[in-house]
Amino acid sequence: MKVRLLFAIASVAVLTGCESLSDARDDIRSKLAERSAPHVKTFAAPQKATYEAARTAVGQMGYRVLRGGAAQGELEAIAGVGQGDANRSSQQVSMKVRLHSTLDGHGTEVSVRLTEIIESESASRSVQTTEAPLRDTPQYEIFFRSVQQALSAQANPK
Repeated sequence: MKVRLLFAIASVAVLTGCESLSDARDDIRSKLAERSAPHVKTFAAPQKATYEAARTAVGQMGYRVLRGGAAQGELEAIAGVGQGDANRSSQQVSMKVRLHSTLDGHGTEVSVRLTEIIESESASRSVQTTEAPLRDTPQYEIFFRSVQQALSAQANPK
């Protein structure tokens, strides 16, 4: 009888621990999702025009377009390689832009995700790469402002 009681208590303790681990895992997942969530803005222009404006903005910011197109609603670009903070390391920023027509069909929702890529050379001469989402950078606002300026220039050619 005592063995069954001890087994029941141990089972409850294990299951309670699993529940708290599950809660902790969910908290970590939600925090990681917040960090990698894109910045979103809606523009009052068709998707093709907004794509062209985004492409112009990317070029003005010093990024090189890797792939994408207005029909796919995607644009991927990367900045030049720069010196990293640590000795013998390099740093780069990648940009992923997604464009979707709004439900009313009169605008385009643009989502942007910036990722910092850091490559460092370890003592064993192997290269280690780390990627991390950029959250608190003015590049998001600069991009959105540049897109709006490009759209305005398209609407009011000189």
